[in-house]
Amino acid sequence: MQTSQEAALPASRQVTPQEMGQRMILHGVSWATYERLLADFQDSHAAHFAYDRGVLEIMAPSFKHETVNRTLAAFIEMLAEGMEVDVVNAGSTTFKREDLLKGFEPDTCFYMQNAEHIRAKEEIDLAIDPPPDLVIEVDITSPSLNKLPIYAAVGVPEVWRCDGREVTIYKLLENGQYQLQEASVAFPSLTSKIITQFVEDSQTMKRTVWIRRVREWAQQQKRP
Repeated sequence: MQTSQEAALPASRQVTPQEMGQRMILHGVSWATYERLLADFQDSHAAHFAYDRGVLEIMAPSFKHETVNRTLAAFIEMLAEGMEVDVVNAGSTTFKREDLLKGFEPDTCFYMQNAEHIRAKEEIDLAIDPPPDLVIEVDITSPSLNKLPIYAAVGVPEVWRCDGREVTIYKLLENGQYQLQEASVAFPSLTSKIITQFVEDSQTMKRTVWIRRVREWAQQQKRP
């Protein structure tokens, strides 16, 4: 049974909220409290949660955030179609590992190399299933919890981070650290500069024109 003391996250447990725009970071949060919050918001898209060994981030996506996020998700879907890459869009699925005390809900994530493995699954368990092949993280309004150590701990091979202006690409190395990359691992012909340009174009072009340009570019990558 949940007590009022647990629900309130009192100062006696050294929980210090730091509100940053659309984000709140809490310290000293137990794994049990994190799981209760996930259960409470299971069917809601109002908030995303990230957890790293007692530090909890709660994020409520803004309109700008979701616009960029959905643009990047659509971009990858069209690239996969044009370049004939098998892909599963896992959206903002909750991924967690209690043994690592880490959990996250990406803005968007995709399976490509492991698409066939997880396609028919109803739930993903990181204890036995692979992590997403690509995670997209949009962070526009303010600094947030550094999630790269969370992604690294569960073995996410590639992360795209967008600050609303520029998209950067990170590749997971064998030493468990991420390194900035010029080109994507999943789509080798795609560079951070190209992704950034397409995101910028999406904010000024009519959607139909932008979609046509993305598809034309993707089709060109199949040519010898």
